[in-house]
Amino acid sequence: MKKLRGLKEELFLVRVFPEFPDVSAGFSHRPQGNMSLHHADSQNALRDRRFFMNQLGIDFKRLVCAKQVHKDRVVCVSEKDVGQGALEYSKSLDDTDALVTDIRRLPVGVFTADCLSIFFYDPKTPAIGIAHAGWRSSTHKIAIKTLVALQKNFGTLFRDVLVSFGPFLGPCCYEVKEDVREVFPQYTHSRGGKWFLDLAAVNCDQLLNVGVRAENIFITGSCTSCNHARYFSFRREGKVCGRMLSVIMLR
Repeated sequence: MKKLRGLKEELFLVRVFPEFPDVSAGFSHRPQGNMSLHHADSQNALRDRRFFMNQLGIDFKRLVCAKQVHKDRVVCVSEKDVGQGALEYSKSLDDTDALVTDIRRLPVGVFTADCLSIFFYDPKTPAIGIAHAGWRSSTHKIAIKTLVALQKNFGTLFRDVLVSFGPFLGPCCYEVKEDVREVFPQYTHSRGGKWFLDLAAVNCDQLLNVGVRAENIFITGSCTSCNHARYFSFRREGKVCGRMLSVIMLR
């Protein structure tokens, strides 16, 4: 993974894959507001979504998002799905943690506050994807299943895919219990009698193991708990925590 490559930051506006004019992608920050219609104080969420997505050249009313459940369902979205969850949480796609599409002007997004958002872009097809990867969905290899969905639906070759990781709870702060350590023994370390997980490394290795090129995997975010002024963190804040939006769209 390469730190900060593929990143352009302008006053809390982070553009992912900025060197590719065919795609608009980025993730929000805490100062831009809570982007969730389901978590914490959401009364200004639509206003804040519109402002954030307008900066990326994306129509917030066309956003497709999901009711995330920390599992491994990937949905291929089309024009019939436009706006699912954009204005009402109840209309979000059910039980889904990753979305793929090759439809232009159709934005797909996930919401995070410690979990890892993973952006996928195949410039050859072209096609895109976005995944919500916590430790549970990472055990189900949600990143690999998103790649498989891109391959199955659009003929994507894994070696062509560019992958970018948004902000996430880093190994400095991601304390886990013994049950999680047993699942990811090679990705946990001990400090002060506690176990800490490197979630990005888990997903990076899963991608590398199926043929994604190391030079095509980038980290574009930092630890959500350490950088509390920039990001929401469920571990730090609990149930009152808002959510960041990670969104990607083919132009």
